[in-house]
Amino acid sequence: MLTRFIPIILSLYCAAVLTSPPACAQQDVLRLTSLEWSPYVTKSLPGDGMTASIVRTAAQLSGLRTEINYFPWSRAVQDGLNSEQFDGYFPAFYLKEREKDCYFSGSLGNSIIGFASLSETRFDWETLKDLKKYKIGTVHEYANGEVFDAMVRQKQLLVDSAPSDISNLRKLLAKRVEVIVIDKWVYKSLLISDHSLGPEKQNIVFHPKELTQFSMHICFQRNAKGLAKQKVFNAGLEKLQVKKMETQYFQQLQLSVSEPIWQMSQSQAKF
Repeated sequence: MLTRFIPIILSLYCAAVLTSPPACAQQDVLRLTSLEWSPYVTKSLPGDGMTASIVRTAAQLSGLRTEINYFPWSRAVQDGLNSEQFDGYFPAFYLKEREKDCYFSGSLGNSIIGFASLSETRFDWETLKDLKKYKIGTVHEYANGEVFDAMVRQKQLLVDSAPSDISNLRKLLAKRVEVIVIDKWVYKSLLISDHSLGPEKQNIVFHPKELTQFSMHICFQRNAKGLAKQKVFNAGLEKLQVKKMETQYFQQLQLSVSEPIWQMSQSQAKF
């Protein structure tokens, strides 16, 4: 599938670049930290994933060559914000309190966060208070919405933290947690591509009610260099149709937003 997919991504990339001849100069390098978070950022997909391909194209339009350095999320954030080797990190969810730490790029698309569970659990919810009876798997240092995170800090919700989304899915299959918080497209991508989950993954369902939605950005270091890179990058990003690029990328991965994602049954959704 990827062999068929690469020419399409390259054609989108080249069409964008050719509209801006100065982009070929590649006057500087945009050095960013990130994590393996398929299909948004990953070394296993063309352009390093959907969000990374948008970053690369926008940077190229501004005469920047992009270098992405992969780390566990905690280190990606720390090094992206503090190391002189880097300009920032991505994909950073926009949070008001993060404005004191970095300069945000324009939007690179949205992340829709929801809940996955085993079908036998018959998980359902309407308000966050309904979650109090469940043991919930989260990923360490991921934001999951202002109200949800506040309830976690106040110990109103029982959560068990994992280092990654795939770890959470494995914990779910092992029944160490009853429900997990996960991005909708990450959920779908991992169930398609990660064979370590085994045939039992067919028992995992995704609830149709979303928990929250975040806009994704580059978090540039809050210094003169970071501000300069932000302004240059945003100039290229403004030339792109981000939503169109996102839709086309997901369609080529057979994650089409125009088709039903879930088979609905008794308030639940089966992959």
